[in-house]
Amino acid sequence: MPFAAYTSGMNKLNHAAGAAVLLLASASAFATATVSFVEIGKMTDVPHDFHKREDMQFLFREHLNLLSEKLPAGQVLKVDFLDIDLAGDEFPRVAVRDIRVLKGQADWPRMHLRYSIEQDGKVVGSGESKLSDPGYLMGTNSYSRDLYGHEKQMLDDWFRKEVLKQR
Repeated sequence: MPFAAYTSGMNKLNHAAGAAVLLLASASAFATATVSFVEIGKMTDVPHDFHKREDMQFLFREHLNLLSEKLPAGQVLKVDFLDIDLAGDEFPRVAVRDIRVLKGQADWPRMHLRYSIEQDGKVVGSGESKLSDPGYLMGTNSYSRDLYGHEKQMLDDWFRKEVLKQR
């Protein structure tokens, strides 16, 4: 079992390294995103397990990089996550794995973030947003089968309404 975990970690590392090389190679042609998590240990609801928390950070960075491709070439989206409250509640099930239960009650996803859009080192747009989706289990979700799909959908809506309108 330790070998499988190591292999999985190495695959993620190889995937991240490959993505970084592609990102660097295309940085001059495409918009990019810089993402940070401010005091992640103090956030409302993020994974307690270090590896799960790293996976969450990687997935949110990757998602914001994909969204930033919709910005004009040369623009940089900078996002600081100030707080995250993931959809559902995490419950310990067994010693090796917790489960996240989505009830559709007061467990909707919330995020507090600060962002800026830069072009040639100058800020062309910025803001601070508190995102939430109380109806996260209703309606359509493009990422319903993805890990953190509700949060990704919420980021898509925020990006479309807040970031793209500032271009």
